[in-house]
Amino acid sequence: MTNKTIATFPAFARPLIEAQLPEWIEARWFANRAEALAAGPGTEIGWFDMVKKPAMAQAVKNATDLKWLNSLYAGVDGLPLELLAERSVVLTNGAGLNSVTIAEYVVMGMLNIAKGYRAVVHAQQRHEWLAEAPGTSELLGSRALLLGYGAIGQLIDARLQAFGVEVSVVRRAPDASGRALGPDQWRARLGEFDWVILAVPATPATARMIGAPELAAMKPSAVLLNIARGSVIDQEALVETLKARRIAAAFLDVTDPEPLPPGHPLWSLDNAHVTMHLSGRSQTTMFRRAAERFLENLARYRAGLPLRNQVDLALGY
Repeated sequence: MTNKTIATFPAFARPLIEAQLPEWIEARWFANRAEALAAGPGTEIGWFDMVKKPAMAQAVKNATDLKWLNSLYAGVDGLPLELLAERSVVLTNGAGLNSVTIAEYVVMGMLNIAKGYRAVVHAQQRHEWLAEAPGTSELLGSRALLLGYGAIGQLIDARLQAFGVEVSVVRRAPDASGRALGPDQWRARLGEFDWVILAVPATPATARMIGAPELAAMKPSAVLLNIARGSVIDQEALVETLKARRIAAAFLDVTDPEPLPPGHPLWSLDNAHVTMHLSGRSQTTMFRRAAERFLENLARYRAGLPLRNQVDLALGY
């Protein structure tokens, strides 16, 4: 008879956490979907991260004794949230693990478009010395609307303010200063902003929150940046808007679907910047941070304390 708690982990976490696991943990490790499914029964603590969300969801469903599910993914779309709620499973996510690099990516995208850097790169490839700068906009004094004010949104805000960008944020509760807009206020003010930045979670409430009416309300010189999920934009409406040049450009780290099919029009539009969901991968610290957070939460779990980065299963974030 053992008093140990069975926990299942992905193989990539093994070198980061195995030596630090307490004696009361009986560890199982998986390197593929089949091994994850086999390890599920009896698992109380699960870390079932895999590249494909359907495989993760299947492994989670198979772990019928699960009490705590951990993930390094910030977005939990694709996981069986209703089932987790039914089983009273606590879910912790990776919100904030990649906040720094994603916030930096947003600034990179804005500078790239403001300075016309894509044209500079193409000129170098042609061995052509440009006599004039292809982009002459400055971030200083421009206005940005930031939808989503979690860990990523807050870091984007801080970095843009350092560049002299006037940032308005969308939050559940507006404030008297006018800097924070409520969920029912931002659409009426879209035409005021040079940059519209999407950093919201993927939930039913945010699906296609940017569609044809919102795109039409933006100023012709505005740029849309999406580092959230492809599902928050009506992509067909965006393609038509970019083709007609009704907005200046879109910087899309995420698309729907992913990967974007080779023949999709977004690839060839000169005012679409597709960055293949690389913003969160442009760093070397994600797995180390995820391991440190998990081990901290493991100690809290043992002590009966609330876990950090717990997801509200009803809201989906």
